[in-house]
Amino acid sequence: MTDNVSTAKITAAVAKESYPGERRVALTPDTLPSLIKNGMNILVESGAGSEAGFSDEQYREKGANIVEDRRSLFEKADIVLHVRGLGANPVAGKDDLSLYRAGQTVIAQFEPLAEPEAVKELAARKVTALSLELMPRITRAQSMDVLSSMATIAGYKAVILAAEALPKIFPMLMTAAGTISPAHVFVIGAGVAGLQAIATSRRLGAIVKGYDIRPAVKEQVESLGAKFVELPLEATGAEDKGGYAKAMGEEFYRKQRELMAKVIAESNVVITTALVPGKKSPILITAEMAKGMAPGSVIVDLAAEKGGNCELTKPAEALVVNGITIIGPVNIASTIPFHASQMFGKNIATFLSHLVKKGKMTLDMNDEITRETMLTRDGEIVHSQIRQLLNMPSPSSANKEA
Repeated sequence: MTDNVSTAKITAAVAKESYPGERRVALTPDTLPSLIKNGMNILVESGAGSEAGFSDEQYREKGANIVEDRRSLFEKADIVLHVRGLGANPVAGKDDLSLYRAGQTVIAQFEPLAEPEAVKELAARKVTALSLELMPRITRAQSMDVLSSMATIAGYKAVILAAEALPKIFPMLMTAAGTISPAHVFVIGAGVAGLQAIATSRRLGAIVKGYDIRPAVKEQVESLGAKFVELPLEATGAEDKGGYAKAMGEEFYRKQRELMAKVIAESNVVITTALVPGKKSPILITAEMAKGMAPGSVIVDLAAEKGGNCELTKPAEALVVNGITIIGPVNIASTIPFHASQMFGKNIATFLSHLVKKGKMTLDMNDEITRETMLTRDGEIVHSQIRQLLNMPSPSSANKEA
């Protein structure tokens, strides 16, 4: 059913990020005019956009009011916007709990599948928490999909990191000093990050191969000028209903590693992108496989934050083992904060426009976008998947009909 709508104009507040090293901001100045035209008031905590290259004055020019004090910001807001909420910001995020009030809406990345216990704390504050990572992968939600946006940034930056660390250049060059052969790049995983890594590597002139357990992506890989590596493996049910690769059994990964070892050994750069939502990343490259690469080769592991796809990966470190450089970047989108914030902000602005019409907010639980992103409401955890992770019974019928 559809909620009753409020009669007052909705105020949305952009909070300054408190997670260590987080440089992104939830909304950029260019996203504000459409929201204000839709009848919303926008508050921005002073300095919220500075790390991403957006000044307080730029926000003012687009119609926002700047608030110096964080407590005052939260008190005035109907909706609080973060890049990282509690769960995705496990330490500093707790400081915001006391600032939330019952009935307030909080929109952010919360990492609820990995940190379901944090959802309990949000429910205890009686806020309506909407998790951006749970945005359904349906056509009308594509413009709200922050995971795809940030994966685009990550795939691009992974190639830049590899190119910087590799003691070779990517393209083939014909020079007076002779011909320089191109680098060979192997990208494991052809989701958004993987496809962007393939495209960026090709733009730099490398010879690129790509692999994914989902054979359906072969055409996408080849359309970018890369060769699709086909391994004789059965991968039935390798894709979930949202289009993400599913976790497979250890026997599957063992066979995959055996067949993939030769391709990895022939590559100058390997970029891994295999993430399974809410679970530890599968090991795709053993220490032995990594050591089989030629000295000077590079592995960039985009799954480092969740344990890594390479057995040797250390999150937030770049280490050298047997002459092989293994880079484990974390929060990689934050290293390109200007454009990451632009994309993230556009996603959130579109989501807000979906929830708020002419200054009034409607939370329609019959709408798949609202239903699938909502974690908590009225003091209760309402998302069925999170309740399952916490071994809780189904939500009360009263909440379903609220």
